[in-house]
Amino acid sequence: MTTPASTRQEVTQLLGDWSGGDEAALEKLFPLVQPQLHRLAHHYMSRERAGHTLQTTAILDEAYLRLVDNTKPIWQGRTHFIAAAAQLMRRIMVDHARQRHSLKRGGGALKVTLDEAALVTETRSEELLALDEALETLAAQDPRKSQIVELRYFGGLTVEETAQFLKLSQRTVEREWTMAKAWLYRALSGEET
Repeated sequence: MTTPASTRQEVTQLLGDWSGGDEAALEKLFPLVQPQLHRLAHHYMSRERAGHTLQTTAILDEAYLRLVDNTKPIWQGRTHFIAAAAQLMRRIMVDHARQRHSLKRGGGALKVTLDEAALVTETRSEELLALDEALETLAAQDPRKSQIVELRYFGGLTVEETAQFLKLSQRTVEREWTMAKAWLYRALSGEET
């Protein structure tokens, strides 16, 4: 589902106003971005078991509070805001997983696919932590690939939106996305990277 151009422009304008200190812009902004942020949070929780201790609304609420708590936000536009929200939601999921389980170091690598790793259940929290650790390692080795994963996978951005945000060609984003997924697969399956 894509956001109409007029709404994207309005969101970008409101983000600029909010960055400039207009608190009323935030009140107008949230109803416009809430549906997309809710879809992102729902994506994270879509395959969770019923009654899971972390719910879609809790992720959304926590992300909203952290975004609003940013006293001097400087947003480069709607895509930047959504990417930041996606990164915050990922961080919330990882923090929740860390609270529920401690990661056992040196006990063999976990084999997990990228799609499966965004889910947090009692059995999957270690997988999410392994994905987070792999993404941190990837970020240290190749920050651009890590950023593309966050924007595409966690942020739900299209190749075109990711390319526009990073000021890269779509072909470069597609190539880097493919290489990043392969790197993460090897890292998460215990193969040499």
